[in-house]
Amino acid sequence: MTTCNEPDRLLALRKLNLLDTAPTEAFDRITRMAARVFGLPIAAVSLTDSDRQWFKSRVGVVHTSIPRIKAPCATVSGSGDMLVVNDLQEDPFFRDSPLAHSGVRFYAGAPLITSDGFNLGAMCVLGLEPRSISSTERDALTDLAAMVMSQIELQHTLGRVDPLSGMPNRKQFIEDYADLQMDRPHGEPRVAVLVNMANQEQLNNAARVMGASYFDDLMNEAIVSYRAVMGSEHKVYQLAATQFITIAPPGTDDGAGEGSYRARLAHWLDSRGAWSTSRFVTTPAIGIAPFLLGRTDCLDVLRIAQNAMQDAHQTGQLIGSYSSAQDDAYRRRFTLLNAFDAALADTSQLRLVYQPRIDLASGRCIGAEALLRWRHPELGDVPPGEFMPVVEQTSMVRAATSWVIREAVRQLAAWHAAGLQLQMSVNVSAANLLEADFVSTVTALLNQHRMAPGWLELEVTESAIMENQGTALATLAALDQAGVRLAIDDFGTGYSSLSYLQSMPAHVVKIDQSFVRNMAGGERNRTLVNTMISLSHELGFRVVAEGIETDDVRQLLHDQGCDEGQGYLFARPLAPDDLFAWCARAEASEAAPRKPWAPICAALPSLAPHTAA
Repeated sequence: MTTCNEPDRLLALRKLNLLDTAPTEAFDRITRMAARVFGLPIAAVSLTDSDRQWFKSRVGVVHTSIPRIKAPCATVSGSGDMLVVNDLQEDPFFRDSPLAHSGVRFYAGAPLITSDGFNLGAMCVLGLEPRSISSTERDALTDLAAMVMSQIELQHTLGRVDPLSGMPNRKQFIEDYADLQMDRPHGEPRVAVLVNMANQEQLNNAARVMGASYFDDLMNEAIVSYRAVMGSEHKVYQLAATQFITIAPPGTDDGAGEGSYRARLAHWLDSRGAWSTSRFVTTPAIGIAPFLLGRTDCLDVLRIAQNAMQDAHQTGQLIGSYSSAQDDAYRRRFTLLNAFDAALADTSQLRLVYQPRIDLASGRCIGAEALLRWRHPELGDVPPGEFMPVVEQTSMVRAATSWVIREAVRQLAAWHAAGLQLQMSVNVSAANLLEADFVSTVTALLNQHRMAPGWLELEVTESAIMENQGTALATLAALDQAGVRLAIDDFGTGYSSLSYLQSMPAHVVKIDQSFVRNMAGGERNRTLVNTMISLSHELGFRVVAEGIETDDVRQLLHDQGCDEGQGYLFARPLAPDDLFAWCARAEASEAAPRKPWAPICAALPSLAPHTAA
């Protein structure tokens, strides 16, 4: 498999430090052999730079480089395939090339491909007369290119053995995997096993106390015991400080039976007391990755084995098996993450919808929560519950929140200018509370649109505050002092405590929808919500219930003194114009002044459902 990304290819080429270096006998010997094998006057090891073909070794060539444009070696570099041109002067593409003008008629080049799949250039032979080559000559040229690559990697990489442990490393694994695919039947099922002896936090702690030599001892005892239990036929490759990988013998059963390979791995881990001196301070995890020889790329084997191992760590299991469904989910999340940055700059992809907040005593709409929606040009509508958790784990969450606040305040100002006096609620993340200029940015935006700070309410979760409590509370205190209203979102699902509520400079508590939806299920659920409402009121908070879907629950909340509610009973999240119309019709309704949602929902049957985020 070749990697065609040009910037990455050039980076891989330059990391080898080959360009513009002096000739060496090791390469010249291969080039002379190529000229003799083909009986041709010209041969070269040609490396494709950004604008030239540079010759690391050459026979019969005066110049050290030629322009890349219309150079046959550049075509080999781009395609990753062998190229044979029987007569350059008769070829419609190459007849005007510098080589053809110099009198070269024949060209044959085999790609120089690194173990990571990057094409560096070509091992090429050239002649002054037209000719063709046989299949035997093709094989010979391929072998010569492989010899060049072996020499390149030998001289200019870290080698194939870990310098500290003496174990074969990742590069050796990749090379041996290629040999395995040639030696064994195509499609043969095999199993790769990746062992990680410690998670990242344990690595950091051990490095601070014990030093790097601790990892060497840890790996040595693990590998010795692994071979003793699993079999000496396992060739073990060290991938990282505390990681090694092996490919199980043919016919290995990766199932769950007592005699299966998985059971033997579990037995090895269970016997750590006999061989591990670090069993109380490290937590190993094993990833099992089944694959088919000749159908699964080596780098994919490494990737899915890593995924299986990480799943084992995250789930608290000692052994994890590769799941194609889980892998598809990871790939989709990665795709969404890469695409979201572009979406922030594309006004056609992101939009806000607004879910009304209803005063339960009067039935009037007094506010709206801004909710982000994403319509990807190829994937369609991406649910916020899918993309927001991914975005919140990256630095893009700051840009996303900034986009939402700007758009929400702009819309708030537009509604107020049109006579719709609503309060706007916007969710913010833990990362936003750590921004040094977050408060000044919010207040500047409100001033720009001439909006009083009290019309904006920022919602934060308890978990977000607890991630860095000191800085978060300081930011919230500054927002409160500036006049911006604050709400505790998803109340009851995080670090709820009396001391926490007393220190939080908030005005509103929003009871999580999971509690609200269960109110009709029994007296204990209703008592729990009633306690939350009473406690919040006694501490001076206004209470909003999320996820109200039935009139019975609305009535229960009203009877318990809940101040506001939002949910599908009243309205699904609406586009700005639809919310304006919703409020206008509710205001004009005389038939049910305390229940405006019933006629309004019936009047908007075409609205697509959205789940509040």
